[in-house]
Amino acid sequence: MENNRNFFITIALSVAILTLWQVFYMNPRIEAQQEAARIEAAQNESQEEAAAPAGGSDLPSVDNSDVADLPGASQGTQSADNTEATQNGGRVRIDTPTLSGSINLTGARVDELVLKDYRVSVDKDSANVELLRPAEDPNGYFVELGYRGQNVEALPNNNTVWSVSGEPVLTPTTPVELTYDNGEGLTFTRTIAVDADYMFTVTDSVANTGSAAANLTPYGRTMRFGTPETVGIYVLHEGLIGVTGEEGLQEIDYDDLQETPEITPGKSTDGWLGFTDKYWAVALIPPQGSFQPTYAYFDSNGRPRYQAAYLADPVSVQPGASATVESRFFAGAKQVANIDAYEEELGIRQFDLLIDWGWFYFITKPVFYLMDWLFQLLGNFGLAILATTVVVKAIFFPLANKSYKSMANMKKVQPAMLEIREKYADDRMKQQQAMMELYKKEKINPLAGCWPILIQIPVFFALYKVLYVTIEMRHAPFFGWIRDLSAPDPTSIFNLFGLLPYDVPTFLLIGIWPLIMGITMFLQMRMNPTPPDPTQAMIFNWMPVVFTFMLATFPAGLVIYWAWNNFLSILQQGVIMKRQGAKIELWDNLTGLFKKKPTPAE
Repeated sequence: MENNRNFFITIALSVAILTLWQVFYMNPRIEAQQEAARIEAAQNESQEEAAAPAGGSDLPSVDNSDVADLPGASQGTQSADNTEATQNGGRVRIDTPTLSGSINLTGARVDELVLKDYRVSVDKDSANVELLRPAEDPNGYFVELGYRGQNVEALPNNNTVWSVSGEPVLTPTTPVELTYDNGEGLTFTRTIAVDADYMFTVTDSVANTGSAAANLTPYGRTMRFGTPETVGIYVLHEGLIGVTGEEGLQEIDYDDLQETPEITPGKSTDGWLGFTDKYWAVALIPPQGSFQPTYAYFDSNGRPRYQAAYLADPVSVQPGASATVESRFFAGAKQVANIDAYEEELGIRQFDLLIDWGWFYFITKPVFYLMDWLFQLLGNFGLAILATTVVVKAIFFPLANKSYKSMANMKKVQPAMLEIREKYADDRMKQQQAMMELYKKEKINPLAGCWPILIQIPVFFALYKVLYVTIEMRHAPFFGWIRDLSAPDPTSIFNLFGLLPYDVPTFLLIGIWPLIMGITMFLQMRMNPTPPDPTQAMIFNWMPVVFTFMLATFPAGLVIYWAWNNFLSILQQGVIMKRQGAKIELWDNLTGLFKKKPTPAE
C-alpha cells in the first residue's frame, strides 16, 4: 500500500490536470485564427454588397413584418418610402475616440459600428474589428428602438425615414436629434448620445397634437443574422445573455434557441439583455419601470436570425401632451474597468457578468485586478504575470514552507523507510502500520508534498480564465517572439523555432516557453529521490514531457506563469532542504540518468 501511495497521488493529479486540458481543448490559437478568418470574410462580403441596393433578390431584406418578432407587436404600421434615403446614403455618422460607424436614417437603426482600438489580428495592417452591420449584410447585426401601439396605426418602423437636425455626426459632445411626423398628430423626436467609450443613451419623446390619446409601448431589440461561430467550450459562454427578474443571469446558447425558438423570462424592473461574444457585446438596458424580456430565434428562407428584445411599460400620451422615455444600450469591447463603471454609475444590475468570470468568480476577478494593477506599474502584462506569481507564492508561502519541510524530513528518514520495507517485505499490513508509526513519531505528513502542486490548480484556472476571456490580455505582447500572451507560443522545436522554412501542425507547436516549462518541471521533480517503484519512476520521468505537450497549446502567458512558478519553487525547496539538513538529490538524480543501470544479474 505504501509503495503505491505516490503512484496514486500522481495519477490523481495527472487526471485532474488532464481533465482541465480536455475541457480547454479548443486552444486560443485556433480560435483566434477562426475568428480572424470569419471577421475578414464578413468584411469582404460587406464591401461586395455595399454597392447592391437594400433588399436585393440575392439577400432577403428586413421588411415591415419583422416588427411582429416582438411579442404582441402590431403588424399594421405605416411604411414610408425609403428608396431616396437609401440611394442618398441617408446616414448619421458616428465618430468617437473608440467607435466609428453610422446610424441608418431608415428605421433609425444603429447598424454600422467599428471598434477603433481593436484589430482582427496582431498585424498592424489588420482591419479594425467590425461589430455591427446592416441587415442586408450576410452577418447583419443591429440595434433598433421603437414603439408598438394599440390604437395607433402610423408608428415609425424599420422602413420609416427619419429627419436629422443640424450636423449629422454623433460624437461624445454632440448628440444627434432625429424627428418623424406621422401625419396623424404624433411627432416623434429621438435624441441619441454616446460617451467616449461604448454606452449609447437614447431619449425618445412623443408629442400628441391630435384629438385622441395615443397608447404606445416602447420596445428595444438587437438582432443578429446568421449563426455566429463560437469556441464551443463550457468555460466561455457566447450567445444570448441577460440579467432580468428573479431569474438573474440567463445564458442562452444559439442551439438552445434553435430547439426552443422563444424563451420568455418573467417580467423585470431592472437589468439588461443582449448578445455576448468572447471580447465584444451588445446589451440593451431598458428604461425605468417594468419590462418583458424575450429571446427568440427565427428562420426566414434558410437565413437564421436571433433576437434579444423587450417590451417596456405602456405610455399614454394625451392630446396636447408629450411623453419621454430614456433607454440605453452598450455596444463595444468588454473592458473590465468600463463595465464595472457602468454598473456602479448607472446602477445596471450585475452588469459585470457580461464578462464570463466563471464559477470561480471570487478568485478569477481578484487575480485580474492584481495583474491589471501590476501592469499599470510595470507597463507589460508579461511582467505583471511574473510579479503576480511572486505575490501568489508569498501568499501561500507558509503552506508551501510547511510542505517542503515535511518533504525534507521524509528524505531524512528515507533509510528507516527502506529498512521497514525490507523487514516487512512479505507483510503489507505490518509494513503500513510501521510506516504510519514512523510518520507519527517524526511528525511527517506523507501527503505534504502534494500541496505545492495542488495549491497551484485554482490559481492556474483563474489565470487561464483571465488570459482567455479578458480583452485586456488580447494581443498583449511580452518580449521577443511573444506578441500575444493570450495565444500559444508560436514557435516550434520541430522547425528549429522558425529556422527551417516550413510550418508544423498545431499539435507539434512545442515552443520555447513550453520547453522552458518542461525543463523547470523536470528539475523540480528531480529535487526529490527517485521513487523505488519502477512504475512510479517511469511516471515521474515522463510527466514533464506530457505536460510540455499539453501546455504547448495553452496561452503563452499561462505557460510563462507555470515555468516561473517552477523556478521559484526550485529555489524555495532548495533553501528549505538545506536549512533542514536534508540532502538535495538534484545533482545525483541528473548524473544518475547517464550512469549505466546494473542488470538483475549484477
